[in-house]
Amino acid sequence: MIYQFKISEKRMAKSVKNNASVQAVIQNLKDAGCDAKTVERFMELEEEGKIREQLDLLASHRRQLLDRVHKEEKRIDCLDYLVYQIQKKKPAV
Repeated sequence: MIYQFKISEKRMAKSVKNNASVQAVIQNLKDAGCDAKTVERFMELEEEGKIREQLDLLASHRRQLLDRVHKEEKRIDCLDYLVYQIQKKKPAV
């Protein structure tokens, strides 16, 4: 997936070290499963210095991930129950 971002001249003028830091943040967001829109919004909020909104965005994404985890846990529970039912019917050897 290719991520494209609007980068101001001010940001482009920053040091290579800062650029590496920005790239590390972007990579972290991608690794956390954020889509391009979320990454771009996060970086816009960074440029605007809106830390509270960044934290809200991250919290929202975390909730979405946790909801998915809970759904998958329920599916695993269903499989475990089915295995239990099958093993319960099987005669002991």
